[in-house]
Amino acid sequence: MTRYEQLAAQIRQQIEDNIWQVGDKLPSLRESVKQSGLSLMTVVQAYQLLESQGWIAARPQSGYYVARRNTNFAAAKGGKGLHLNENVEINASIFGVLQACKDPNIIPFGSAFPEPALLDEPKLGKTLASVARRLARVNTTANLPPGNEQLRRNIAQRYASQGIHVAPDEIVITAGAMESLVLSLQSVTQPGDWVVIESPAFYGSLQAIERLKLKAIAIKTDPLFGIDLDALEDIAAKYPIKACWLMTHYQNPLGGTMPPANKKRLVDILNKNQIALIEDDVYGELYFGNQQPIPAKALDVKGNFFHCSSFSKCLAPGYRVGWVAAGHHACKIQQLQMMSTVSASVPTQLAIAEYLTHGGYDNHLRKLRQTMEQRQHQMLGAIAQYMPSSVKVNTPKGGYFLWLEFEPPFNAVRLYQLALLEGISIAPGSMFSTSDQFNHAFRLNASFMWNNELELAMKTLGRLCHSLISEKRG
Repeated sequence: MTRYEQLAAQIRQQIEDNIWQVGDKLPSLRESVKQSGLSLMTVVQAYQLLESQGWIAARPQSGYYVARRNTNFAAAKGGKGLHLNENVEINASIFGVLQACKDPNIIPFGSAFPEPALLDEPKLGKTLASVARRLARVNTTANLPPGNEQLRRNIAQRYASQGIHVAPDEIVITAGAMESLVLSLQSVTQPGDWVVIESPAFYGSLQAIERLKLKAIAIKTDPLFGIDLDALEDIAAKYPIKACWLMTHYQNPLGGTMPPANKKRLVDILNKNQIALIEDDVYGELYFGNQQPIPAKALDVKGNFFHCSSFSKCLAPGYRVGWVAAGHHACKIQQLQMMSTVSASVPTQLAIAEYLTHGGYDNHLRKLRQTMEQRQHQMLGAIAQYMPSSVKVNTPKGGYFLWLEFEPPFNAVRLYQLALLEGISIAPGSMFSTSDQFNHAFRLNASFMWNNELELAMKTLGRLCHSLISEKRG
C-alpha cells in the first residue's frame, strides 16, 4: 500500500470510529502535512482518494469536510427458509434477461459483467499480440489440461500471498469460472443427487443443476452472515447431500460476505457430513478497503473443497480463462474437461501467464477497486434521491452489485418489462430462485461510469417504482 493510501485508510477509519463526524472540517492540507510528516503531494492524493470514494467533500475556499454517506437505507433481508426443488427448470427465463443486456442501446444495469472500459488493460492486449506472433513455436499440447504450467504457478503464488497452500498440480485452468464450477459439480455428483445452494442463488448454479439433472435444496442466505448454518446443519443430517455450491464473498446477487467464524463453522459442518464445497469466488479480488477476505478453501485440510475463480471479473472478460483449485479431485476435473471443451484457449492462457509474471496486475486491481467503490457510492446516492423511501438496499464492501427490495407484492418482473421499454435493463429477483419469494426484489450493476445518461436512467427507474407501488396501493 502506498503512503497516500495508508493515510487515506487512517482517516477513513477515524471517520468510521466517529472521531470525525458528518459535517466536520478535516485538518487543512498543510496541517495534515505537519501532523503526518508526509509530503504535500501525498496528502493531496490521500484527500482526493477519499473524495472519490465519497468519504469527504471539498468546499471551495474552505477545505475538506466529512460527507454524508448513503448508509441510511433499511437493509435487505434476503431469503426465507428452505426451498426444495427436484426439477429445476429456469434456463429459458434467464436467457431472455441476459439477451436484453447485449443490446448496445440498453442501459445495462442488469448485466453480470463490469463495465468493459474498467478492464481495458493495454499491457495485456500487447502481451496477447506478442504471444500470437510466436504461437507457432509453442508446444500446444503442453497447455492441455491441467493448463499452462506458468499460469498455474502464478495462481499458486497468489494463493501463497494470502497464506494459503495450493500446489500448482491441484490447479486446473478452465474456459472461465463457469466451466470450473460445472466441472467441479459434475465430478462429485450423479443425476438425481441433492445439492445445497443459496437463496437467492447465482443463476449459473441453477442452470448447472438443471443441465446435470440434479435436485436443489435452497437455504436462506443473509446479506451479512451468508448461508443459514443452522438450516444447513439440519438438512445435512436428513438428506444425502453431495455438494454445497455457494459464494463466500460479495455474493451474487445479495453482495454479502460470510464472516470468518461462519466460514469455520461451514467447513466443520461440511467435513462432518462428507459434503464437497464448491466455492464460487469470482469477486474475491474486488474488495473495498485494505484487507482481502480469506476463502473457506484456506481451511480445507482434506482436499475435498473446490475453489473456483477467473480473470473475467477483474482483468479480461473476453479471454474466458478461469481455474479451479480442486485438491485431490484435480485429476477427475481434467478427465471431464478433456471430454467437453478439451482446454481453455492456449493463446489467452499464455498471455495472462506472461502478464502476471511481469507484474502490474496488483496495481491494476487497486485502481479497479477504488473506481468500483466510488461508482457504488454514486449509484447509492441516486437510489437515495430517486427511489421510493421504502426501498431496502444492501451496501456491500466489495464487488459491483446492489440488491434492492420493496415490500411484497411489488412486481420486479413487471418493473423489468417496463424498464426495457424505456431502454433500461435490470435483473429481476426471479432470476435467482426457482420459487417466487424474490419477485419483490431486483439487482443493479453499479460498475458503470456515472454520467447524465445513467442519472436519467436511475430517475426513470425511480419513477417506475413509484408507479408500481401506487398501483399496488390502489
